[in-house]
Amino acid sequence: LSHPLMNFLAQLVTPELLVSPSSQDGDLGSECPEDRGNWTGRLDFLLSCIGYCVGLGNVWRFPYRAYTNGGGAFLVPYFIMLAICGIPIFFMELSLGQFSSLGPLAVWKISPLFKGVGMGTILIVSLVAIYYNMIIAYVLFYLFASLTSDLPWQHCGNWWNTDLCLDHHVIKAGNTTFPVNITNTVSPSEEYWSRYVLHIQGSSGIGDPGRIRWNLCLCLLLSWTIVYLCILKGVKSSGKVVYFTATFPYLILVMLLIRGVTLEGAWKGIRFYLTPQFDHLLSSKVWIEAALQIFYSLGVGFGGLLTFASYNTFHQNIYRDTFIVTLGNAVTSILAGFAIFSVLGYMSQELGVPVNQVAKAGPGLAFVVYPQAMTMLPLSPFWSFLFFFMLLTLGLDSQFAFMETIVTAVTDEFPYYLRPKKASFSAVICIALFLMGLILTTEGGMYWLVLLDDYSAGFGLMVVVITTCLVVTRVYGMKRFCRDIHMMLGFKPGPYFRACWMVLSPATMMALLVYNIVKYQPSEYGSYRFPAWAEVLGILMGVLSCLMIPVGMVVAVLREEGMLWERVQQASRPAMDWGPSLEENRTGMYVASLAGSQSPKPLMVHMRKYGGITSYENTAIEVDREMEEEEEESMM
Repeated sequence: LSHPLMNFLAQLVTPELLVSPSSQDGDLGSECPEDRGNWTGRLDFLLSCIGYCVGLGNVWRFPYRAYTNGGGAFLVPYFIMLAICGIPIFFMELSLGQFSSLGPLAVWKISPLFKGVGMGTILIVSLVAIYYNMIIAYVLFYLFASLTSDLPWQHCGNWWNTDLCLDHHVIKAGNTTFPVNITNTVSPSEEYWSRYVLHIQGSSGIGDPGRIRWNLCLCLLLSWTIVYLCILKGVKSSGKVVYFTATFPYLILVMLLIRGVTLEGAWKGIRFYLTPQFDHLLSSKVWIEAALQIFYSLGVGFGGLLTFASYNTFHQNIYRDTFIVTLGNAVTSILAGFAIFSVLGYMSQELGVPVNQVAKAGPGLAFVVYPQAMTMLPLSPFWSFLFFFMLLTLGLDSQFAFMETIVTAVTDEFPYYLRPKKASFSAVICIALFLMGLILTTEGGMYWLVLLDDYSAGFGLMVVVITTCLVVTRVYGMKRFCRDIHMMLGFKPGPYFRACWMVLSPATMMALLVYNIVKYQPSEYGSYRFPAWAEVLGILMGVLSCLMIPVGMVVAVLREEGMLWERVQQASRPAMDWGPSLEENRTGMYVASLAGSQSPKPLMVHMRKYGGITSYENTAIEVDREMEEEEEESMM
């Protein structure tokens, strides 16, 4: 056949009317909004989620929480809370992001009245990003300090040490038969951390930050530079970096685990960690602790999951990914407990003290106890370097997520101005957050870090998650949300997810919120008590993120017309352009609701694209039929 005849037949088969605006350039192979960018590989999204969820908390919070809350028995409430609170909210966040291809601010087209929830999220994430990168700076400091033949926190006798310093090497060498009283002594690693790294003796408290520690300042600058270079091209660059940062910690963790369990006395620590004390399960505190661990470990409410999912293709199987990431995160936490407590058991045997005297949580474990344990091993600088390199990779991919969340949220709000300049905008955000974090590099910086850690993502974050849950199920509607997921994945969420979203998850988080307020304790760092003005400042940080919700409501209502109640109703309905971002994915109620839409049925575009009806088009036909039946019922 000649070319003119072929072209004529092709035009007969595909009338111009059936080509949607998104495919007019002839590229029907792309299922994604091009200008926004997407994941470039199949595993980018999954590894980014794993990297984001598996962070420093898995190593320094979970093992300690487990041992103080009933050992092995703690795993019972932990997995129950994972099922009630963790998995359903994780899946909800991923579904919202993937369905709309929008960041945590623009996603509130689902109900513009609640856009303040998105603003609250961004405020929380920004505060967390400031201090989280300071922790990465401390890790870098120790990483460089490990590049020696003798670790600097191994012995007393340095200029920063005091008379209270007691070196365990000296005790062992002396072969003393009488027990040494170590209650009023300090380990060299503790003095190295507080008196050399932090130089905290130069500050009298949070109101007297003292001078900037230039070595810490340079480490902070380096950590921000690393983060910027990795998120420079958005998910295209960070999606490649996570192939290393999300997988390498597992290799090191396994090495530390093997080294740990082969040490003498390791079983003492492991027995301490896992001996079940079932009487603890009768205490409400243990259940609350389990829920808190799940809540913070999975990173729900920070917008990171929603942001990552928004770069997926429309039919990505996030249902499967939800279970891989949430269960993988739980297993990692348990594994980390073995790696930590086997070394603590060895250390307690070396020092001749019970395990509970050496066990700590948080920065105390990472920067004091574990480094001290490293000095007792042969090849101590090597093991120390590995440990801090693991902490660095664990921290970095969580920080990528925080930054990607902030950048995506703002660029989705102003796509025409900021999307072409995304690299420059990312640089501005990084510089601004670096400058705000400078106070953390001062001699009293640790006090500010504790304040930020205690209040930035406390009750404010819970209010954000509870509100999101209630808006999606009550305002937007459970039936409609399930229909959206059906349209996207080809099946509806089962009764387990619906029950959790409607009742169990919000109720559990309400209980968490009430518990946090009732059991409120002022911040402290060691024996230092924070002054009243610092407490007020901390509480304001939390309240400010909650206040964004009513502020957003006022703005949304003022933008509408009519009487007050009419305005509220209009503002709570989804925006006109809410729905899948690509025309060919818009079926049923979402057809032709995009600006400049020409296509009467995106299904036809699909038929051109796939050469027939696929399982997703069958789903689309089912959803349309279901909605027509519902409309007929309501009219009758």
